[in-house]
This record gives sequence, C-alpha cells and structure tokens, in this order.
Amino acid sequence: MISTPRLYAIVDAAFFLKTEDLAAFAEELAAGGCTLLQYRNKSGHARVMLEQARELRRRGGGTAKLIMNDRADLCLVAEFEGVHVGQDDLSPESVRSIIGPGRWLGVSTHNPEQMQQAGQTSADYLAIGPVFSTSSKDRPDPVVGLEGVRRARQLTRKPLVAIGGITRGNAASVIDAGADSVAVISDLLREPRKSAEEFFRVLR
Repeated sequence: MISTPRLYAIVDAAFFLKTEDLAAFAEELAAGGCTLLQYRNKSGHARVMLEQARELRRRGGGTAKLIMNDRADLCLVAEFEGVHVGQDDLSPESVRSIIGPGRWLGVSTHNPEQMQQAGQTSADYLAIGPVFSTSSKDRPDPVVGLEGVRRARQLTRKPLVAIGGITRGNAASVIDAGADSVAVISDLLREPRKSAEEFFRVLR
C-alpha cells in the first residue's frame, strides 16, 4: 500500500496565465516540502496541457511525484507518476489498463456509496470531499463535513485524501477526523513556499 504525504498540493492551471508562472509556483511548493503535486487543467486543451505538464516534469520532477488530473494518456506522454480521476471520467479500471500497475491511481468520491465502489477498484488512494465549501469548482458536490471524512475512514483502508475548502486553519481537524492527507488549492496560492511550510507545521 502506498503512503501519501500529509499535504497533497494541487497546481490548478486556471490560476495562471503563463506556463512559466505555473511551473514557478510548483517549484516553490516543492521548495516548501511538497512531495506530491497534482496538475489540474479543466480547459480541455490537450496541447497546452501537455506543454505545461512537460514543463512541470522538467522543472520539478526530481523532487516531487507528479499526478495528472483526468488524462491517463497525457500522464504517459508527460511521464507523470500517476493519474487522478473523478466520477465523470474514465473508470478506475480503464485508467489502470492504460497506465499499468506501477503508477498511482486516485479516485474522487463524494458519498459513502461512491467510496465503497471506489474501494473495490485498483485505486491506490481515495479522495473524499468537498469537506468544506469551495470555490475551485463551478458546480461542487454537497459538502460532506468532518463527519463525512469520519464515515469515509470507516469505509476504506486505502489512503484517504480529503479535499475542498481546506486551509491552514482547519487542516488539523481534517486529519484528526481520519484523513491521511489534505489536498489544497486556494490556500497555497499566495507565497506558496511559506504556505506549504506552514501547512506542514500544522500537520505534524
């Protein structure tokens, strides 16, 4: 079974106008101690995604494990270490057949039924959320709260990643509720290196 770090940083292309800025942000996160980064780009422009992914690999691949959101094909081409899929993406087993047994596979879930179903797949880790209200999705699923994290913990022995509205102020409570890791987007955007370091202090 894999071991996920306490902080799972998400590099969301929606917040950056230039590939250079996105890559610099990822470098700062790595300098702050992040060893697991997910590249997320919901624009659907495969050429841009591949360009950005390759730049992330070139600039930060030596220190952090890189996970591709949604796109198993781009994961392979960009030589990332894994893929994360949601409920509306390819099925976990379809993704596994593409990426093989050696790369990480994560699956997002939003309720106990989805958690149970995902737990029966070859996914290496499962995500639960949104734990708190979040602005990073256009149509977010219903908030599950800390109770949702506790319930998810009871339903799986796989590593559990909590996501959605997690900040330095509430991250410890999410870990206490049973999550192995917290996935964060917004609260890393300003001063990423310093923010990551502060997360790790909170999550000891």
